Amino acid sequence: MSASRVSPGRPTRSYGSGARILSIGIASTGLLTFAYFSLASHVLNPVQAKRIDLLWSVMFVTISVIYRPIEQLLSRTIAERRARGHTEHSMRVPIAIQLGFALVFLLLAVALRGELVRHVFDRYGGLYDVLVVGTVAYAASYFARGWLAGHQYFALYGGLVLMEAVSRVCFVLAVVAGIAHGQLAVALGIAAAPFVSLLVVPWAFSRRSAERGGAAQDAHGAPEIEDVDAALAGPGAEGIQEAVAAEELSLQRGSNFALVVSGIMVAEQVLLNAAVLTVDSTSADHALAGVVFNVLLIARAPLQLFQAIQTSLLPHLTGLEATEGHDAFARAIRITVLAIGGFALSVSLGLLAIGPFVMSHLFGQLFPYNRFGLAVIGLGMGFHLASGALNQAALARDHARAAAACWLISALAFVLWMLSPVVHGQVWRTEIGYAGATALLALMLAVLYRRGSSTRLAPAA
Repeated sequence: MSASRVSPGRPTRSYGSGARILSIGIASTGLLTFAYFSLASHVLNPVQAKRIDLLWSVMFVTISVIYRPIEQLLSRTIAERRARGHTEHSMRVPIAIQLGFALVFLLLAVALRGELVRHVFDRYGGLYDVLVVGTVAYAASYFARGWLAGHQYFALYGGLVLMEAVSRVCFVLAVVAGIAHGQLAVALGIAAAPFVSLLVVPWAFSRRSAERGGAAQDAHGAPEIEDVDAALAGPGAEGIQEAVAAEELSLQRGSNFALVVSGIMVAEQVLLNAAVLTVDSTSADHALAGVVFNVLLIARAPLQLFQAIQTSLLPHLTGLEATEGHDAFARAIRITVLAIGGFALSVSLGLLAIGPFVMSHLFGQLFPYNRFGLAVIGLGMGFHLASGALNQAALARDHARAAAACWLISALAFVLWMLSPVVHGQVWRTEIGYAGATALLALMLAVLYRRGSSTRLAPAA
């Protein structure tokens, strides 16, 4: 067994710079995604456009739950090893877990093919094929995202998601231009996007090879462990062996982390979608669920953009935890949460002033939006974003299980609230419930964060 180590150094790109680059990439991706659905609604009839929306929703929820945990696992593991001076990282365990998730999805999709085709896609088997092919392909795309984030290649990460969005739009533009026709041509963009996004991978490997060459030159003449087996035979072998073993990612540890983070992803989807589903199933007004969906878009849009900060925050915090200690770690969290608080307050004040006017004109509805309810959603969005930052702190400190418990408790509380008749108006109930559930989540994660900080500041016995 051999391992390459170099002395830990400063990252080539700062957390703030990386977050800005990713924000630009993901913001552009968001605009292109909006353009994709906007164009689709013009070239397809309303029923066909709704099928595309449904296809996207099913795929997005699925990949968020089964693939983002591996992205987080890779990002955290690689960042921690790089902070400790390692230049090589075993990919066997993450690959095995990702393939396992993809295989489980594929087996379930095949077993449920009849139900999905008949009841979800209105007997259009082509849409089912797009769902299966696209979801399986995203396994590789999200694996690449985690690898890029762990190495802090944020420009390439932004390029990956941007190419994904551009390729998707190209398919709907082909329909607009008359080169292709129908809903299947539009839907094929969703399946092709993850394949096209992988075009950045060769560039990433090229950059990685260049960095290895530079590191080898810098380390020339300096003590370096080239053969761990030889080192284990010398004095202090037991301590070295324990350290190496502790740094290796086992299948059990990686699987536990991925499953726990999957629980977090499920809970987040509940916070964003449970209100729409409960209102749709209990309200006599079928249009009311659409109003609730539009209200929650106030939270969805910033959460999409905040993925950029989350992606750069986890490897940054993991590196700080491994090398620089509590003060630097706490400073990064404090700056992030304060920035989120200022943003959320600005959004809430804006919604309080012009929220009903903007919502009515943006969605072309006559629904009487409550300005106070919209402002409450804005505050809830702030709690949700702050929870995301505190969640990354918990993952960096290997407190994933406790963080998942916080998410699941808040999601359950939200569902119970939406099913209760405490507040008669269901839109107002959604606004209060979302803000209350996210505030509870932020409070629980803050307590977890403070407890973890206190443990690290406590003197050794």
